[in-house]
Amino acid sequence: MGDILEFFEQMGFLNMTLQQGIMLLLSFFLLYLAIKKQYEPLLLLPIAFGMLLTNLPGAGMYHSELWSAFLDANSPAYHSYGTIMREGGLLDILYIGVKAGVYPCLIFMGVGAMTDFGPLIANPKSLLLGAAAQLGIFLTFLAANSMGFTEAQAGSIGIIGGADGPTSIFLTSKLAPELLGPIAIAAYSYMALVPVIQPPIMRALTTKKERAIKMSQLRPVSKTEKIIFPIAITTIVALILPDAAPLIGCLMLGNLAKECGVVDRLSKTMQNELMNIVVIFLGLTVGATATASSFLDWSTIKIMVMGVVAFGCGTAGGILLAKLMNVFSKEKINPLIGSAGVSAVPMAARVSQQVGQEENPSNFLLMHAMGPNVAGVIGSAVAAGILLTMLG
Repeated sequence: MGDILEFFEQMGFLNMTLQQGIMLLLSFFLLYLAIKKQYEPLLLLPIAFGMLLTNLPGAGMYHSELWSAFLDANSPAYHSYGTIMREGGLLDILYIGVKAGVYPCLIFMGVGAMTDFGPLIANPKSLLLGAAAQLGIFLTFLAANSMGFTEAQAGSIGIIGGADGPTSIFLTSKLAPELLGPIAIAAYSYMALVPVIQPPIMRALTTKKERAIKMSQLRPVSKTEKIIFPIAITTIVALILPDAAPLIGCLMLGNLAKECGVVDRLSKTMQNELMNIVVIFLGLTVGATATASSFLDWSTIKIMVMGVVAFGCGTAGGILLAKLMNVFSKEKINPLIGSAGVSAVPMAARVSQQVGQEENPSNFLLMHAMGPNVAGVIGSAVAAGILLTMLG
């Protein structure tokens, strides 16, 4: 009889708190968005399932208390990766890849192997548009800091404006791991909502005449240029900003493997098998950080609000710089391509194309928008490196 009572006492139903119940319902809702609405399903689904696993009472798959004192020499509970391996659960062990910055860099390698930097090379001015779209990161950093977040937390919130999930996870895991769950969910949710968030801002900041501007066809880009580009960017960025080297280096390694044409097997592995495996691990472990104690807090609501602000400011920054460039340029730029400077590839470029064709059905902006779009990937990684250098 005692064994039966002990069995029932250990059941999760009897040990579940109200907060854990709320988190389980939230995980069900995110699974619905991923499966039914297809909002960034490749990452939102494992994130939501990781949230489900970590909030199951008694499962012991993730222990936030182990990570709260991780590598803190001033804590009486000081420990390192060895303690995690001995005492942690499945998700604790997989989370080491996030904490060490491994998973985001490997995803960047896969992104690089799938990215064509040709439009950026053909029109180097689009690099400026990608840089301007990072305005939202730094404005939101200042705003979040003024709202009571620490500088490290504010930097992690601001990086949402780059619309780059792996970069957001990479920086947050270094600066403010306690906010990793809500920041990751905000970043990927808003990336999925690009077609909803961006068009009203694009229309508000441009005239019908500007939206109808037709741009000349981009020049062909040689294979030699495509090979030299990743090598040059890695060298220049890493020498100027060493903290950005892990992300930029992996991004450009993947791109070099794609463009050089002599390692097709490696390129395909980066694009498919490696990318898919890392996405599963990254999603599960990021979702695992969304425990009831860390997620059900007013700061989460503030993060979600500031994420929209960051995204909107980034979109506006690219558009406004394109308008400014038109003042000094003979060959006009359609300002709509500036909104693609956020690094939601290729969704932001498609939105530029769609909004442009609403005014002029014969206008084809997609390839022009891909320049700022891929520049935004580089820009967000550089911005993360700047914040890490300043605040890390």
